[in-house]
This record gives sequence, C-alpha cells and structure tokens, in this order.
Amino acid sequence: MSDRLRRQPREEGTSREDWFHAALQLLIADGIERVKVLSLTQRLGASRSSFYWFFKNRDDLLAQLLEHWRQKNTGALLARARRSAPSITAAVMNVFECAIDEAVFDVRLDTAIRDWARNDAAVDAAMRAADAERIEALRQMFTRYGYPPGEDFIRARVLYLTQVGYHLVERDEDLQTRFGYLPDYLFVLTGRPAPQAEIDEFAARRGFPPPSAGSTHAGAPAAAKQEPR
Repeated sequence: MSDRLRRQPREEGTSREDWFHAALQLLIADGIERVKVLSLTQRLGASRSSFYWFFKNRDDLLAQLLEHWRQKNTGALLARARRSAPSITAAVMNVFECAIDEAVFDVRLDTAIRDWARNDAAVDAAMRAADAERIEALRQMFTRYGYPPGEDFIRARVLYLTQVGYHLVERDEDLQTRFGYLPDYLFVLTGRPAPQAEIDEFAARRGFPPPSAGSTHAGAPAAAKQEPR
C-alpha cells in the first residue's frame, strides 16, 4: 500500500476497534480463511483505505489477533493459577473461572486458534507454547499445595486437558448443571474433598446457588490442612 494512501484521513465512524472486533468475530464464527480485508470491508461497509489506516496489511491484523488471544486467554489462566488460595480446591475453583466466564477466558476464541493452527505452522507453534505454559502454571499450583514431583504434572495435565475437551463434548450442558457436579469434580481432580464453605463462597461469587453438600465422596476422610508452600 502506497504512503499516499496510508496518509489519507480515516473514514469517520470506523475505528481500529471496529475493524479488530469484526475480524475477531469472523475468526470465531467462520475461521481464519474468512478473515480477509474484502470480507471486513463488506461487513463494516467501509473502504479498504480505512483498513490500511490502522493495519499495515492482513498479516499485521492476524498477528494482532494472535497477540490478543495470548494476552486474553493465556494471561487469564496464568493469573488464576497463580492467585493465592487457602487450599488446592479453592485454587482449582479459581482456575474454573476460565471455564465458566467468557469475559475471563474466551473458549470459542481458543477453539478458533486451534483450528487455525492445523494449517499454519507458526500458529501451531504458538498454540503448543501456550499449552505448555498453561500446564506449567497449573503444575506449579499443585506443587505449592504439597503434591510431589510427577503427580503435580499429571494432575495439571488432567485438569487442563479436561477443560479443553469439555467444551468439545458437553456443548449443550448448561452452567447450572455443571456447577452441581462441582464437589465431585474437585475431589477427583485434587484427591481432596473441598470444604463446603469454599464451595459456598465460590457459588456466591459466581451467582450460583451452592451445590448440595452431599456427594459421591461423602465418606472420604476430612481434608487435611493445605497450606501452600
């Protein structure tokens, strides 16, 4: 694109956020193949010159979409895995925020990036790096609560891969139903029963009624004190 065209004033009413949001929605809904300048101009009713006011080219836009995904999704999971919590069950519930709140972690965006990665080596490398970074943050989380080497890694993998696969299999399960399984999920994922007070606090924070105190592991021994290291 010539310098002359880039110096032209951008069209009134069409901002960088408009272009970026439209591209993001196309990526999520239709895949990376549909994220083209022509598709975006048709969607926004804007001219190509307006696009080039904000982005060098399509590759520049795609790089910014990928960086947005890194900051939003990987950043959210890392922050919650590192958040202070009184026990491992409370720590896992912090991570669960990524699975139940799209404002925190956009699952549909993660799926779109995985689809994109199948046909783009650079994006595949970025996705693999993100997976490894997320699992490592979860491993460190388990380590802080006394899990030994090896077990911390496997529990981190199980927690992470369960969340990745959940949205591919249980697409029609509502959050209220999923939330009802919370005590048992926590026990299976950590090997430790969650104190009811922790579950009630998490339920209140997320706007759900607390799950029943009864669960399939009701006969499990009382949880030992779990101070992070």
